[in-house]
Amino acid sequence: MKSTTLLERIRRLFASDAGEHLDSISDALLKGTLREPVRPMSDQELARAIREFRSAPVSDWTLAKLSRRLAEAPVPRDG
Repeated sequence: MKSTTLLERIRRLFASDAGEHLDSISDALLKGTLREPVRPMSDQELARAIREFRSAPVSDWTLAKLSRRLAEAPVPRDG
């Protein structure tokens, strides 16, 4: 998958909330200035990043958006 396609998928998840940040990532991808890290993240670094992410408070905006998505989601039919 092309990086611009991936970025567009991410953009749709966040709508306009992260537009400026995603634009800067997109520009860096197109210019070739955004590169993969020289050293991949270790398991410990990944675990720490996940803990930090999970400990961050959820915003009211995020909860409201999730609630709307759940309310609008199609209900699966049995059988």
